[in-house]
Amino acid sequence: MNKLGILLVLGLLILGGCNSRPERLGAPIEGYNHTSAGINSFRVSGNGGPNISPYGGGGKQNCCVSLPVKWHLELTVVVEWEKDPDPFAYGKWSEAPFTDVWRKRMAAHKANYTRYRDVVEVAPYDALGVVTVHFLPCNEVKVAAGATRPNLPTHPYKYPPRIEEPSQC
Repeated sequence: MNKLGILLVLGLLILGGCNSRPERLGAPIEGYNHTSAGINSFRVSGNGGPNISPYGGGGKQNCCVSLPVKWHLELTVVVEWEKDPDPFAYGKWSEAPFTDVWRKRMAAHKANYTRYRDVVEVAPYDALGVVTVHFLPCNEVKVAAGATRPNLPTHPYKYPPRIEEPSQC
């Protein structure tokens, strides 16, 4: 092969390498709490997430969880979270904040926090986007990761902001 042929082959190989796409990308994480409990913190496959007020969420994103650019069957993430069943209790206490008496009461309050871990399937997506984690009654969690947002017709989950906890899960 002459020099021109070698240069042409090398050029095609280099250009072919420029067109390669990553198999995984980091996607920002955003949470939505559809319950009356506070979500003190949450993580998606070890990464994430801020606290979320009861019936709140959105607007705050944390970086990032690595997901495949292309969705595939049985794609899952591990979601871990901590719940406060009475997130506004300490705002009603008569004790001055951060005193010894207040700290003791806060320790008793924190004893009621519960922690959960679940392996959750990721809803199908055509293009990777923001990872939205929906916290639902009975400690159910749903995860979407497409290039869509809650309240848009293309989002796979159509939950109202407030969902009352049933008397029995």
